[in-house]
Amino acid sequence: MKISQRLQHINTMINDHYDHIWDCCCDHGLLGAVLLKRKAADNIHFVDVVPSLMHEVKQKLQRFYPEAELGQQTALTHVQSHWQVHCLDVTKLALAAKEQRQLIIIAGVGGELTIELVQQIMARHPQHSLEFILCPVHHIYKVRTAMQQLGLGLVDEHLMQENKRFYEILHLSTTSPVALTPVGSSMWDLSRELDRDYLQKSVKHYQRIEQGLSKAQQNSPLNAEQQKEKAMIGAVIAAYQGLQNLSPL
Repeated sequence: MKISQRLQHINTMINDHYDHIWDCCCDHGLLGAVLLKRKAADNIHFVDVVPSLMHEVKQKLQRFYPEAELGQQTALTHVQSHWQVHCLDVTKLALAAKEQRQLIIIAGVGGELTIELVQQIMARHPQHSLEFILCPVHHIYKVRTAMQQLGLGLVDEHLMQENKRFYEILHLSTTSPVALTPVGSSMWDLSRELDRDYLQKSVKHYQRIEQGLSKAQQNSPLNAEQQKEKAMIGAVIAAYQGLQNLSPL
């Protein structure tokens, strides 16, 4: 089964075995299918709010893995990995018991939605020890900051590029003692051109936002929200520039 480089990268980051993996906003279920095939968890859950997509995913799973459907009388007890399809809002996930090891994957959606989903999941399951793999398409700095505030620690992080778009992939845990930094730490290899290019583009992106706020301030005083954003932008620029100083070139 051919999947995108981004999804394959996420797949390679999942090295431990889980009781449950929740592939949220799963679209066509390609990542979950790869995880099911290699039995990465006892139970693989495919979750999306779009009924037509979930119907399509369920049909394909019933065709290729009929004996592994969770909750069916035909499910075989010797099957090492079962699947289940859920057509629902990710914020309403009914996770397994807190003693179970669970990984929640949220990839391919915007940063603000990613933040909302993680906040709601954790609020609904405050006693659970959870792991997340997140790969938002925008606002990665806001995602990192919000995850810090939620108390999530770093397990792993990677930087990659696909179709001229950069992605940061974060593996986080409620139990990890490793601090998550606002601009990344272990993912950087500034001997690589890819990393240097991404760092330069990130600095320029936030400098443009800062310039826009400064220009707006000349016309009228910034409101409290804008002042907060400007301070945040200044902090992120300084953090990225600190990384630039570590570059070997």
